[in-house]
Amino acid sequence: MFKARYYKEDGKKGRARELPESLFDGVVNEGVLHRAVKAYLANQRQGTHSAKNRAAVAGGSRKPWRQKGTGRARQGTIRAAQWAGGGRAFPPIPHSWRQKLPRKVRALARRSAFNSRAEEDRVVLFDSPSMEAPKTRDLRSYLAQIELADRKVLILTDGVRENLYLSGRNLSNVEVRPFGHENAYEILWAHTVVIERSALDGLEAGAPAKEGDDDA
Repeated sequence: MFKARYYKEDGKKGRARELPESLFDGVVNEGVLHRAVKAYLANQRQGTHSAKNRAAVAGGSRKPWRQKGTGRARQGTIRAAQWAGGGRAFPPIPHSWRQKLPRKVRALARRSAFNSRAEEDRVVLFDSPSMEAPKTRDLRSYLAQIELADRKVLILTDGVRENLYLSGRNLSNVEVRPFGHENAYEILWAHTVVIERSALDGLEAGAPAKEGDDDA
């Protein structure tokens, strides 16, 4: 069973806690992780790239010169691909790059990503600091106190913590998500995954593991 470092609300280090086996089962399926990451990156593509072919370019309806007798190569239109200002041969057309993964594959990829981080001792448990208002400085100070100031950090909270989310929004190396809304790519992006301890209480009690969102 994996154990994780634990930090209290004031940033002081507490006793290491065991991670629930329902989520941290030690299985890392690299093939599924590869599929999940590829699908996530493909789904970020807008697919709006476009160019005109010879039919879409204006003008050029008349043959530029007669077929024979000029000594030049035969041409049918000045809007052909070989002409300056002509249409493009085999142009890109707008289309969707979206890839859909089965729910069980997404769940396995998420567990594999968590286990990959737990194996390297990169999972940390914490009690969420009380924040009466969004303050990036306070969050940066807390991360420095738990020795994660210069790392890419994914913070998973027990439900929506609006002030914590707004505090981390201006930090390029920090992402804040409600636990269960993260995906495999976001977990692998982070050097360290910081999970609010209360978010795992249901898992420790034997409740089924929450499933991550679709790779949108």
